[in-house]
Amino acid sequence: MRVEGRFATFRPPPGARALIGDFTDWKRRPIPLRGPLRREFPPDAYVEYAFLDAEGRPFADPEAPRLAENPWWPYARAFTTGDWRYRAPPLAPVPKERLRRERVFSEPFFAERRVLVYRPPAPARAVLLVQDGVAFFRIGRMAEVAEALIQAGTIHPVGIVFLEPEDRDREYRMDPRYRTFVLEEAAPRFAGGLPLGLWGASLGGLAALWLWNEAPAVAFAMAHSPALRAVPGGQDAYAEPEWLTERVERREGRVYLEAGVLEWLLGPTRRLAARLAELGVAHAYRERPSGHNWVTWRQGIAPGLRYLLGRDLPF
Repeated sequence: MRVEGRFATFRPPPGARALIGDFTDWKRRPIPLRGPLRREFPPDAYVEYAFLDAEGRPFADPEAPRLAENPWWPYARAFTTGDWRYRAPPLAPVPKERLRRERVFSEPFFAERRVLVYRPPAPARAVLLVQDGVAFFRIGRMAEVAEALIQAGTIHPVGIVFLEPEDRDREYRMDPRYRTFVLEEAAPRFAGGLPLGLWGASLGGLAALWLWNEAPAVAFAMAHSPALRAVPGGQDAYAEPEWLTERVERREGRVYLEAGVLEWLLGPTRRLAARLAELGVAHAYRERPSGHNWVTWRQGIAPGLRYLLGRDLPF
């Protein structure tokens, strides 16, 4: 493939029948290929893509020199347009003694849940419950970002509880059992009366926003690329009505939203931001020149922490 400015020309390798990527909702809207395809992308963008064979199986571009930073699919490859640069967040090492692994027994699930707890270098002024905690800790390096911002005096000290679901496709789709686990079991145990926030990406972002809207006691929420086209108990997080947006109500608190301009959830996220503006809810919204991936989400962690926990805010 060849990139010229904001245009990319894809040369189908042998066996390729379609092009996929964040810009096609991956396999949901593949672009048929009958020869080289030239396509325009946003200037200064990061793009992930792959090909499909005749049986609909994805495979990598054999000529692509750059592996995508994608933990889900080994076939994803990446390129950039214009002068795109990765904006690395600040990082600071976290002493091991301030990271603690715990197990929480959940009555509605009748099972133990694993959690990882980050304790800040000074007494916490708030607590964050993070969905898909393993990914945010390992790939997002969220504890290290928070540590750097706290040490710099940019944000209030915050404790972070990294939660991990057993069945995210079910639990994050407004499962009442998950609501009980987060708000009635995890929150009282770890927040101890401190202001509480919720955080997540994709379906996890949907869960964070849903629980924020459900519980006035939750002070703030952050959602990267929230899967807003999902309904309770639904099977498709990306093709159903925007159930939650229709039910968001005016309330106190703060929300930070981000989405990539190449992803299928851009429109729903824009509409939620507009809805929050109409209701007068304190919020911030940002779009990044990339897609539904960790390159996008990692860059949003530090700005989200600054907006929700900045030293200019009373805690």
